[in-house]
Amino acid sequence: MAIYLLSTRGKTSLGSEEGGQMEDRGIINRLSNHSVDETVKRLERLLRERGVTLFALIDHSGEAEKVEMKMHPTKLLVFGNPRAGTPLMLAAPSVAIDLPLKILVWEDSGGEVWISYNAPEFLKERHGLPGALLGNIAVVETLAIKAAG
Repeated sequence: MAIYLLSTRGKTSLGSEEGGQMEDRGIINRLSNHSVDETVKRLERLLRERGVTLFALIDHSGEAEKVEMKMHPTKLLVFGNPRAGTPLMLAAPSVAIDLPLKILVWEDSGGEVWISYNAPEFLKERHGLPGALLGNIAVVETLAIKAAG
């Protein structure tokens, strides 16, 4: 996912746009009102408040800097909750390739900050998940909306 998003950075047409949100190939890109670091802090706080485990915070731009390469601020949060994820994997084991959930926070060449994540409906269709379990992954949208605001 990160490679795809990084390859589309300079492009303005990420797909259909609606209220600061664009979608392309199952990835929702939501405009944030905050810097990358502040958006990440907001997401970390929201995860803690909900008792969701943050498994990893990957600073792609920081790693690029270590090898003397420049890129706009880009951070990936990997998070989940076994209570929500396990029923999904029991229903469709292939969903484990997309779990834990991920949110990418990145700055484009114009200085705008985006929150990107797999659309829950896309994951549902991709893995043939029952509609009753969609709520187990739809939390990603709630997190993104609250962090962006």
